[in-house]
Amino acid sequence: MSEALRAVQPADMPEENTSEFAADVVGGLSGQPKRLSSKYFYDERGSLLFERICSLPEYYPTRTEVALLRTHAAEIACFMGSDALLVEFGAGALVKVDLILDAIAKPRAYVPVDISGDYLYARAARLLDRHPGLSVWPVVGDFTLPIKLPGSGRYRRAGFFPGSTIGNLEPPQAAGFLRNAAELLRGGGLLVGVDLVKDSVVLHAAYNDSAGVTEAFNKNLLVRANRELGANFHLPDFRHHAFYDPTHRRIEMHLVAGRSHTVSVMGRRIVFTEGETIHTENSYKYTVQGFVELAREAGCIVRRTWCDPQNLFSLHWLEC
Repeated sequence: MSEALRAVQPADMPEENTSEFAADVVGGLSGQPKRLSSKYFYDERGSLLFERICSLPEYYPTRTEVALLRTHAAEIACFMGSDALLVEFGAGALVKVDLILDAIAKPRAYVPVDISGDYLYARAARLLDRHPGLSVWPVVGDFTLPIKLPGSGRYRRAGFFPGSTIGNLEPPQAAGFLRNAAELLRGGGLLVGVDLVKDSVVLHAAYNDSAGVTEAFNKNLLVRANRELGANFHLPDFRHHAFYDPTHRRIEMHLVAGRSHTVSVMGRRIVFTEGETIHTENSYKYTVQGFVELAREAGCIVRRTWCDPQNLFSLHWLEC
């Protein structure tokens, strides 16, 4: 067994912090308005559901971003460097990182960082099958917090943050993430995918797909609470609701209670009134200039921006 393959075995994976999940769920549902953090979408089932979302006809971000990566991979690789250690924040679609790894001449190693350990390790093993000999060092953790990279050495570091995941962070959190990434990647840079402001009809369709996959993804938070925390959510009592808020330039996702009822979570009684919502996610949309200003606030310089012809999506190379 190769050293790279041994490094991604599940036996090496730290246990998930269930107590943190429990505290966040109870705390979020006890407040007004009720909230659940979108980071908890991504257990193994949620990650697989999101992969399905990315292939839906209504969901333009993935295919648009992949097209940009295909078109500009060689130029992106020049910015990253021929032997960079590639750090991906959030384990995304393999096709995206494949395009980057293929374009870099001899990547030093690949470090995927994600909160979902099971999904991360399975994905890392699949990637090794496609890139034999590549060193893969998974890190299970919250990429919005400071992290420590495995390995040692003073080689160039390049970051990859695709999928417009930065839009799921509140703007101050997004600036904080960029500051942390700049410190981690000092002397290198970061490639960020950013969804752009556009017609609300396009946005509504992307987050309310006809197949109901986004609804299942949203409700998976409740499935996970039932499984891991012994909650008793009845899924038909809630419906998926997503809409565009033009004032804040963001999609909001909610779960709406269809009737008044009470749910038990970790021995706590959570009362829902009919029509009350659980706010589960925001997805901020940026203008190109708006993101450049956010990066500047975080101490980063945008050296290059790529957009598709319809200005649906953008990629930005940030110098750290």
